[in-house]
This record gives sequence, C-alpha cells and structure tokens, in this order.
Amino acid sequence: MKPVYYGWVVTGCAFVVLFLAYGVQYSFGVFLPAIADDVGWPRAIIGGAFSFYTLVYTVFSLVSGKLTDLFGPRRVVGLGGLLLGIGVIATSRMSSQWELFFWYGIVAALGMSTAYIPCNMTVVRWFLRRRGLALGIASSGASCGILIVPLCAAVLIAHTDWRTAMLALGIGMLVIISIVARLMLGEPGENGVALDGGDDISPKPTHSLSGLATAASQVHGSGWTLHEARRAPSFWVFVSAFALSMVTITVPFVHIGGFARDIGLSDIEGALAVSVIGLFALVGSVLLGVLSDQVGSKASMALALGAQIAAFSLFSIADSAALLYAGTVAFGFSYGGVATLFPARVGDLFGSTHAGAIGGFIFAAGGLLGAWGPALAGYLRDVQGDFRLAFLLCVLSAGLAFLLFILLPRSARI
Repeated sequence: MKPVYYGWVVTGCAFVVLFLAYGVQYSFGVFLPAIADDVGWPRAIIGGAFSFYTLVYTVFSLVSGKLTDLFGPRRVVGLGGLLLGIGVIATSRMSSQWELFFWYGIVAALGMSTAYIPCNMTVVRWFLRRRGLALGIASSGASCGILIVPLCAAVLIAHTDWRTAMLALGIGMLVIISIVARLMLGEPGENGVALDGGDDISPKPTHSLSGLATAASQVHGSGWTLHEARRAPSFWVFVSAFALSMVTITVPFVHIGGFARDIGLSDIEGALAVSVIGLFALVGSVLLGVLSDQVGSKASMALALGAQIAAFSLFSIADSAALLYAGTVAFGFSYGGVATLFPARVGDLFGSTHAGAIGGFIFAAGGLLGAWGPALAGYLRDVQGDFRLAFLLCVLSAGLAFLLFILLPRSARI
C-alpha cells in the first residue's frame, strides 16, 4: 500500500494551527464586554488594543515569512505558538492597560504573525497540481476556528469568568501548536519525496491552478526572490489589490453585531451572523480551492471578490435579518476564498522558493491599510448615525480590488 503523501500531514498541521490562532483571535469580541465590565476601562481602549495587535501581526508577517524561507516552519511556527500562548495567558492575568497592549498587542501579535503566511506558504511548497485543494483544506482551519472557538469561549466565560476562559485558551494553544509544529517539514526534499507525492513532476499542458508551464523552474528552485518581484509592475498591482481587499475584510467581524442592533435585531441574532460567516468561510475555502485546480486561481479569486462586492451591497440595503444573513453568507464565502487563494496566487505568479518572503511582504503591506478599515467604519457610524456609507465605501474598495486582480496574469509571466 502506498504511504500517505507527507504533504497532507503538513496540510493537516496547518489546519490545526490556523484553527487555534484564528479561532482565538476572533474570540476577542466575545471577551471584550466581560473585560470591560471587570476592569472598567473604556471599550475604545480595549478595542484599540485589538487594532494595535492587528497592525503588529500583519507587519511582522513579512519577518515571519522570510524566517520561514530561511529556517523552515518547524522553528518559526513553534516559536510563534509559544509567543501566542504566553501572550494570551499573560493577558488573562493583566491588571493595567499597558499590560494589555504589551502582552496582547505585542507578544501575542508576534506569535500570530507566524500563523497565516508560514503555514500557507509551506503548503504551497508541497503541492503543485493539487495546490488549490490543499490550501482549501489548510485555510478552512481558520474558518472552522471562527465558527467553533468563539462559541466555546462564550460557554467558558458563562460558566467561569473571562480570565479563566482566556487562560484555558492560551494554555491550549501553547501546548498544541508547539506539538504540531514539530511535524511541519518545509518542503518535499526534506524527506526525499517528489512534489505532490508523484514520481513525474515535469510540466504537462493543463489549465490547472499552478500554471504548469512554469512548473519545472519552480520545482528546481528558480522562483522569484523578493527583490526581483519588487521590480515587476505586476507585483505592485498585486499589493494594491490585496490592500484594497484587506480594508473591507475585517469590518464585518468588528461591526456586524452593532449593525444588527442598528436594524433592530437582538445581540443573539448579531452573534449568529458571525457564526454564519464562519460556516460559509469554510464552504468558500474548500469549494474555491478545488475550483482553482480546474480553472486557475485568477478566475477563482475574481469569483471570491465578486462575492465580497455582493456582500457589502446587501449590507448597505439591509433592514431585516434575511438581508443581513444573505450578506453574511456572501461575505463568509468570499472571506474563505480570499484566504485560500491569496497564497495560491503568490505561488502561481512568483514560484514557491521565496513564497514566504514575498507573501509576507504583500500581507504586511495590505495589513497596514486594512487595519484601518474597522476604525474608519466606526467613525462613519458615529458621524452618519449608521453604517450605510461605510458599506458603500467597502463596495467601492472591493470593486477596485476586483479590477486590479483581473489585470494580473494567470501565471509567472510578468
């Protein structure tokens, strides 16, 4: 019997890391009211710590991506799990605002920076023909985490308190990610197997995700370096498109509960909207990942961004639960798809050899702009009295991202 290709083990490890990292990250909104009631700080301070955390982890994704290229995912993800766990554990014991910003905004954020880019770019290195499917499975870990972990956190808080609940999550992350990271080999050559688990990795004519016309150069390590990529105009088109997409992505996670209340729905109905996002992000991750193996990552990314445009269009006119949930279905599908297809697009356009550094640079640049999306949406809500203008601006931003992604080539002929 042929042994299981080790790339699937790496994919499973990436799933677990992303499940825990993103599940705990998007549990912050569940903890926020309990923290505010306990310590008596303004919610702007607590929410500001999350914005600071977002800036730190996205910017340092550039560093973690480069370190993954140099030292492999075992060390990088293992260290990240340690920092993330320690940061969350220490946050559960905090008694002052500086501790919140230091332990959560810096230490936990540095740990979080080793999740998305190192995990997904490692999966890129293990797959060519089935890259979309593998990335869909790995990225669905984040979707499952968003669906499940906040609910678990809410139950823990209800039966204990927020400090005990956060302590339990921090210990769980520290232990599990540290163990799982030991299984993450950086590329097929580390255990002597061929890319995709096959014997023949020569390029064949196809319309699959990875643009097999460039497969031979990628397999033999002649992918673009970050320095080479930055000299190509299409690299900056990619950066701009991803940044415009990132502006909109975090807005629903932060504000969907408040928007639900604005249109007359209950807090429970608002919380359910977050679960709907997580559920359909899982659907989008897997379906668009599989689809990209058939039609390419460019066409699949266009579909994901089209769903994002539809989602914010629905939010802008929503005045009932039906329209709100329709918007969250479209947004969740788009979110899962973009999370899956971003690393695939990096691999297609620039090869896998330096994918960590290149993907980290793009993710960091996008995060610098994207972190301000929720803050701008909240400001417009305060000024306008509702989120309509904010959602219309999200439609515009997603539309521009769509047009820029369409301008990119299918594969590495830049």
